[in-house]
Amino acid sequence: MSIGEKAKELRKSANLTQVELAERIGVGLRFLRELERGKATVRMDKVNQVLGFFGYHIEAIKNERP
Repeated sequence: MSIGEKAKELRKSANLTQVELAERIGVGLRFLRELERGKATVRMDKVNQVLGFFGYHIEAIKNERP
């Protein structure tokens, strides 16, 4: 599942529209729409702002494979 798909799933589970979520967390509606559509280049701080609303975050984790 992509980050955008997860964000959309979380939003829908919370019974929020894109407009409602954008207003509640202070991101632009355009950003939220692009995130949910899977735009390849999005600001990670804003992604974490969206996911943080639902108790999630993104972080870099070292791959333990050689």
